[in-house]
Amino acid sequence: MDVILLERVAKLGQMGDVVSVKQGFARNYLLPQGKALRASEANKATFEAQKVQLEAQNLESKKEAEAVATKLGGEVFIVIRSASDAGALYGSVSNRDIAEGATEAGFTVDRKQVVLQAPIKELGLHEVTVALHPEVECQIKVNVARSTEEAELQAQGKTMQELAADAEAEAEFELSELFDDMGAAAAEDLADDAEEDAPAEAAADDEAGEDDAET
Repeated sequence: MDVILLERVAKLGQMGDVVSVKQGFARNYLLPQGKALRASEANKATFEAQKVQLEAQNLESKKEAEAVATKLGGEVFIVIRSASDAGALYGSVSNRDIAEGATEAGFTVDRKQVVLQAPIKELGLHEVTVALHPEVECQIKVNVARSTEEAELQAQGKTMQELAADAEAEAEFELSELFDDMGAAAAEDLADDAEEDAPAEAAADDEAGEDDAET
């Protein structure tokens, strides 16, 4: 099917280009989203009549997108999820989740603008593309962690292996401190018992001395 592009479409063409595409792609994507028109003589004439207006609208929306990209590009958004010790998520992070996170942070981002080849299924920092306009994209980072504390460590460059090692070392340290405290408490108990037994032993020694003297 031949269509007239009403905006730039990646890997397909620029505004005004007449291109051949599969019917399903045209009917399910290009035509319903207003990205193209059937390349009929009537539509060609309509496009030529509106070309200047369409180009002006495209330029304006492009400028707006570039302004947003300047602020949005490089931003890091934290997404908290449950995960296994190995870092595999119990679920996934979708483009909708990322769009909602950006919106909560004050940016206007639609889920359709978030480009994900597949849902995110692991903890860590993930670079994601946001297509704000057919000609404007920017990169953001999604910090997927089990807690804000873990997210802060990941932001500092800690890997999952390092985080696991730190957690193990902390657990060993806490266990060691526990045993030290138990040992100290046991030593104190022994000292207290010794102090309590000392007067009794001294009295027994005195009695024994008196008995020897009488003898």
